[in-house]
Amino acid sequence: MNYILKDENAVYYECGFSCDNELFIRLPDTAYFITDPRYTVEAKEQVKGAEVVEARDLFKAARSIFKKERIKKLFYDPKEFSCADLRALERSGIYLQPKRDLSWRKRIVKSEKEIELIRRSVELNAQAFSEFALFLRSAAGMSEAELVYEAKGFLSRRGKYELSFEPIFALNENAAKPHAYPTEKKLKKGDLILFDAGIKYERYCSDRTRTAYFDEQIDFVKEQRFADPKIRRAYDTVKKAQEAAIEGARSGMQAKQIDAIAREIIEKSEFAGSFVHSLGHGVGLDIHEMPFINTKNSQIIEDGMVFTIEPGIYIPGEFGIRIEDMVVMRNGRAEVL
Repeated sequence: MNYILKDENAVYYECGFSCDNELFIRLPDTAYFITDPRYTVEAKEQVKGAEVVEARDLFKAARSIFKKERIKKLFYDPKEFSCADLRALERSGIYLQPKRDLSWRKRIVKSEKEIELIRRSVELNAQAFSEFALFLRSAAGMSEAELVYEAKGFLSRRGKYELSFEPIFALNENAAKPHAYPTEKKLKKGDLILFDAGIKYERYCSDRTRTAYFDEQIDFVKEQRFADPKIRRAYDTVKKAQEAAIEGARSGMQAKQIDAIAREIIEKSEFAGSFVHSLGHGVGLDIHEMPFINTKNSQIIEDGMVFTIEPGIYIPGEFGIRIEDMVVMRNGRAEVL
């Protein structure tokens, strides 16, 4: 299959290098990495399995390759290319065939090497959670915004690692917003903390969420004690839903069937209607990629797929709870990374 890519992670997956100005063309017997003079030295050092082409006009260079290789048809992912990009490609007279999620579909089952890179990313992320918890024990009086800033230092090892996404640190009623923005609300004893964060290790992402009770002994373990009985019941429900989904997930199931395991537990509780997002998503070079574990996805789950399991309960104006771990499917079952 002939195809063209522009997304950095998609290109990196193909040849081991990417930059912010590139095109990658894959043909049955050869491949081309096209970039401008700012990146060609690095590209020639790092690109594997493709010819590096230097050009100031990437699309003009691509059209020359189409002519040289006598390409008549090319697949592309419509999410990667603008209308102007497509017009520039079409000037060659080539037939462009859209294929949504072209790279994600190739990457959905992870290799053993990828799984080990993801596992290391998860381990480093968990270590950062533990170190940040120790810091929090003496952080009363700091705001959510200040604590997001501090969390980034622990997660990145002061800049050694990139983050998978902007961390979420939310207290009490702000945690009822699944993707809460930090406020100036100050941390105090007895607060509920929702912390969602991840790092990248050799470009592979991790993603983890913990909900915890704040006091001088705070830790991001799954066993938590909350003074408020309603919060305690909600937390126990989320924990039960997550554990059931991890235990019940099987290769050969549809993604929506795994979602249903956790969702049914929450819907049968007093908190029905409060689980407002999907159960999980694939993680790899992108923080959100296939498979998507939601109520509508009929994707068949296979060994080697990596995804999150993250049920939640959100009560607007009161609190939010989410517990998230990443799993890999091995020997037909979900193994927590």
